[in-house]
Amino acid sequence: MSALTNSAQFFPSIGSLAEKTDLLPEEDDGVQNNIAEEGDEDRPMQEIDSLCMSCGEQGVTRMLLTSIPFFREVIVMSFRCEHCGNQNNEIQSAGIIRDLGTYYTAKILDREDLNRQLVKSETGTVFIPEYELTIPAHRGQLTTVEGLLRDTVKDLSVGQPLRRIQDEAAYEKIQIMLDAFRDIVGIEDEDEDKTTEEIEDTARRSAISGPRDTEQKPMKPFTVHLDDPTGNSFVEFIGSMADPKWNLRQYTRTKEQNIALGLRPPDEETNGQLNTIKEDESALVDQIEAEEIFVFPGVCSSCGLPLNTLMKKVVIPYFKDILIMSTNCDNCGYKDNEVKSGSAISEKGKKILLRVEDRDDLSRDILKSETCGLEIPEIDLVLQPGTLGGRFTTVEGILEQVYEELSEKVFSDSVLDKDNTFLDFLTKLKKVKAAEMPFTLILDDPLANSYLQNLYAPDPDPNMEFVIYDRSFEQNEELGLNDMVTEGYEE
Repeated sequence: MSALTNSAQFFPSIGSLAEKTDLLPEEDDGVQNNIAEEGDEDRPMQEIDSLCMSCGEQGVTRMLLTSIPFFREVIVMSFRCEHCGNQNNEIQSAGIIRDLGTYYTAKILDREDLNRQLVKSETGTVFIPEYELTIPAHRGQLTTVEGLLRDTVKDLSVGQPLRRIQDEAAYEKIQIMLDAFRDIVGIEDEDEDKTTEEIEDTARRSAISGPRDTEQKPMKPFTVHLDDPTGNSFVEFIGSMADPKWNLRQYTRTKEQNIALGLRPPDEETNGQLNTIKEDESALVDQIEAEEIFVFPGVCSSCGLPLNTLMKKVVIPYFKDILIMSTNCDNCGYKDNEVKSGSAISEKGKKILLRVEDRDDLSRDILKSETCGLEIPEIDLVLQPGTLGGRFTTVEGILEQVYEELSEKVFSDSVLDKDNTFLDFLTKLKKVKAAEMPFTLILDDPLANSYLQNLYAPDPDPNMEFVIYDRSFEQNEELGLNDMVTEGYEE
């Protein structure tokens, strides 16, 4: 309890800081210094003299300790030099590095979505795939989606005249993106020469006077992805976390990410071993075969360069053997994982029904074969056999994949249903994958090659039900079993 009290004391919310600032007396040039000396403890923002790296004179750094709702404590810093006009804004996390990385996805469908608050830490990377834009990890930033686009236009416009001479192809490609961003946020040519404060002041005046013509124009939808291995970045949701245009996925950091963040030292011995293996490919093959992992050479379906597909046989307790195949292209980053049965075809089909009541049920392991259908009757979700292919994950993981696939398809279309039926469905799906409502998960596999973890094994699970049934002629025909000959090959 004391920790929460101290956190609220040192990192008050932005709203409380604004109210506190309004209660302070007005300052004028004659008494500004006296007031600053008398009431430094009451001032929400601290000022520190700092060296300007541009002109070498003394500038002022202002620091504000605050907390962002539904996120965490941050330190907002702003530097300005009155001598040369150099200024810089930055945000740093005041908390610890989280156990899991975060990956935010926000669908920007209209101009209201441009007002979403965005916190990008110094380790966060922003992707906008529709315009092939990647903003690498650099300095921390507290802004909005619109502010992010404005900064991108400002930064890239500076080098455009030189690019036009040195690399005209790159100039044309970047210019198309800049023109699209200017149209989205309504930047006029004369705005590019203004400072950030002048642009924000113009935006405030336009908000009071009424919407501009650009706000009435249709906007091409796009997607903002924010990836941060430290978990210290944030994209605002609208209303609640059930926002259908917003998604958060947490993931475990890789070994390389932990080394880059300084969370573990580089393994010099491992690096030496990896260099030795790269020089001798036969040693790599021998090592993989010793670990019962098989390597199949192939060609990347994305870039066409050679790659290796790894395959390993895994035994699932109380089920059967499966084959896990993994493909990873080092050249273009293409990845693909697939699961297939490693046992004989079952004589009967199997239907598995699971009643999900809390988040513990979302952690159950699930094997969905490529012949398995998936249903959730409470939200009218039906996946036909073959959808998503073979997957070996958890219940939460497969629901996350379903959400990502469906949201990509509906939001990639510029024309949405007028009654927002699909948006309502995605909202229900988000509640389901967060276990905010009870639901029934049904797996129907005519080959009985799918599996759902029994938390009470080897005893029966009270929340699970199994139905064994005979396959119909149509199912056998679709699976190619009617014409399969297993006996009498010599005849």
